Amino acid sequence: QVQLVESGGGLVQAGGSLTLSCAASGRTGNSNTMGWFRQAPGKERDFVAAITWIGGSTYADSVKGRFTISRDNNKNTVYLQMNSLNPEDTAVYYCASRNYRNIATSRYEYTYWGQGTQVTVSP
Repeated sequence: QVQLVESGGGLVQAGGSLTLSCAASGRTGNSNTMGWFRQAPGKERDFVAAITWIGGSTYADSVKGRFTISRDNNKNTVYLQMNSLNPEDTAVYYCASRNYRNIATSRYEYTYWGQGTQVTVSP
């Protein structure tokens, strides 16, 4: 089992920045892929970004150039730096993990999930 705990959400004005963190514990292994997803009220849970164990990454088109995913394998932690935030970024952000080396963008390919952290961007 893997436990994921997100932190760093909050309220920010449009144009501002936030950094989310996700700490993993339990049987994290050494070849997992980590991802960030988000879910706005009444909408599906959408892919945001993902990163492999060795640092390969991919992003949703809507966040390319604004968000950066990174990880510290020694700390079993993945980060999501979010810049130039706009109200459309408002959502609950979830961290997810899968025990495979290859990257994935579908939520159905992730096994473990955190509880989520709220990000609210005011106009």
